[in-house]
Amino acid sequence: MSDGPMIQVQRLSKWYGAHAAVDEVSFEVGRGEIVGLLGPNGAGKSTILRVLAGYLPATSGTVRVAGFDVFHQPNQVRRRIGYMPETNPLHLEMRVREYLKFRGRLKGLGWRGSRERVEAVLDQCGLIEVSAKIIGTLSKGYRQRVGLADALVHEPSLIILDEPTIGLDPHQIRAVRQLIKDLGRERTVLLSSHILPEVEMTCQRVLILHRGKILADDATQSLPRRLSAGGQVVAEIAAPPDQIRLCWEELPGVESYDVAPADGEYWRCALTPRPGVDLRPLVFERVVRRGWTLRELTHSRHSLEDIFVQLTRATREGEEEGR
Repeated sequence: MSDGPMIQVQRLSKWYGAHAAVDEVSFEVGRGEIVGLLGPNGAGKSTILRVLAGYLPATSGTVRVAGFDVFHQPNQVRRRIGYMPETNPLHLEMRVREYLKFRGRLKGLGWRGSRERVEAVLDQCGLIEVSAKIIGTLSKGYRQRVGLADALVHEPSLIILDEPTIGLDPHQIRAVRQLIKDLGRERTVLLSSHILPEVEMTCQRVLILHRGKILADDATQSLPRRLSAGGQVVAEIAAPPDQIRLCWEELPGVESYDVAPADGEYWRCALTPRPGVDLRPLVFERVVRRGWTLRELTHSRHSLEDIFVQLTRATREGEEEGR
């Protein structure tokens, strides 16, 4: 069972009455990948993670982890998964080292094995200095680290993290983000988040979910290039502003524009193109034809937020047209 993807999901659905939390979702995650499930609250992210971890039955579909069927071979799957839910069910009255030893034994480690693994994850997660403290006295950031250590103690090959940085301050977020990247060097990591920069800075690949469906699946760096022709174009031009505005009114492919004064005789023009149009050569051609002075012509890079907004807007518009 060592070959093939770490995760295989085929036509997974989860219904609650007449509501589909997850609707015919299919995807794969290769071994050693760090993949993010990105979407707003209610998109279906946590439902997918709970089904993968064996905490929630699916309505239909097939889910495999390391080649084992989640529904028919749950014990083999659980041995290979370390799962940290959004709300960590930690035993707040226990001390950190004591709790991790307890969890290690529950996950099948022997007395010696649990002791060795606890020392390893205490070091890996930066918990040595608080190992003798009661969990309930720790900060939110340290509790998240305890949750990660719990997920790692039995040396799983797949780590599943549900909103791992929610509620943390910027310093704690950086620490958890680096820890996730370190984990990805040896293990497969699947995490969910509704925080766009978090996925962009942590994951190699992103699945964008909306209303239980996957709208996009691509490498984090490739998604912006998929919409590269639609990025906003900025031009700084020395010309009469009324003539500049008239030019953009007449230019095919311009969906909207804004003209604002820059320094001196220059005007800064922000042009939003229609889908599939690269405005840069069109802008350059018209500026040269009119004899204007062009000081800047740049093309903005799409962020994941731009992509998410555009994808979900297209979905909403399609749904409205179908009514």
